[in-house]
Amino acid sequence: MIIYRKAAQLRIRRSVAPEPPWWYATAIAPYGARRSRPLAIDYLELRATSGERAEVTVAGAVRDELERLAGKVEAPVLVDAAGMAEAVFRRGAEALALLAERNVPATALVSTRGALPDSADMIALAAWPVEMERIESHAAELRGRAWGMVIPVIFPLTTGLDALDGLAEVASRHEARFLAAVSPELDAAARQAIARSLTLPEEEEIYQHLFHSDLEPLQIATERHIAALAAAGRMEDFVVPPQWERKTNWNAAILLTLTATRLLAMETDTELAGTLARSARVVAELEKPLERIAEAASLSIIEALDEISAGILTGWLERGSAPFVDRVNERWRLRRDAGMRDESPSPSS
Repeated sequence: MIIYRKAAQLRIRRSVAPEPPWWYATAIAPYGARRSRPLAIDYLELRATSGERAEVTVAGAVRDELERLAGKVEAPVLVDAAGMAEAVFRRGAEALALLAERNVPATALVSTRGALPDSADMIALAAWPVEMERIESHAAELRGRAWGMVIPVIFPLTTGLDALDGLAEVASRHEARFLAAVSPELDAAARQAIARSLTLPEEEEIYQHLFHSDLEPLQIATERHIAALAAAGRMEDFVVPPQWERKTNWNAAILLTLTATRLLAMETDTELAGTLARSARVVAELEKPLERIAEAASLSIIEALDEISAGILTGWLERGSAPFVDRVNERWRLRRDAGMRDESPSPSS
């Protein structure tokens, strides 16, 4: 049972520096986190839970609350409108409309059973639950717009290679700009709900993994596999924020943070990863634009910026890319089935 309770306040979160996977400076959620059953994903906290009964709070005065916050809503903004509630109440669309009126760049997070916004700078479609007909329908409607697909990595529901191939194919065919993974933490209730769905005797091993194994290595391997699928489909492999093409301080901080996050996940150059993450925060908090600093002198004049970060950002400002970042990304993109398929030519070829 899902119960909707109105007149709640907006959930608003702020970040002084970009953090994966959403990269927002401000997040707006007009609905409570537990919006579906038997499994509900809180995309802001990156946590999945379960319950027989879900009580969903619905913000009652979205426009009024946002107008009172005028000047305090920093871009880029994430509007979390995932779930069925958006199809009924359209509170996410209301928030996006006001942000558009004020020219505040925003990403709309929607999901399989939700509703698509009429307008948004970027749309992130969370492929949950994995109902291919609905996902295909949403993707077809989004074709030609700025959008991408997000796959929640939930063992064993979204970690099968066939399912991932199917989702990547839909995203690529309908011209998604990105295909990205997010890995919510499963609490005990969520694991129990998944276990109850396992009915076949051969799924006993999956049951054992759910409760007695560390799922993080599989989650990271799946994230890397999804990144490889994105590259094969000519899509970005992370959630692309609105106005990503601009050389802003925030986007520069995203570049450094994404690189640091991948180094840490691969357990390589961890000390450098920490340095890049610290530099990202420095860049995000700079008062002057990086472009102006680079034009006037050199990024090396920023005392708190390390040499490698300065080199990365100089290349990014001048050419739109940095060789070090490109190498990290290439190493990150690793298929889980790499080396398992027979690549040798057939006798008839």
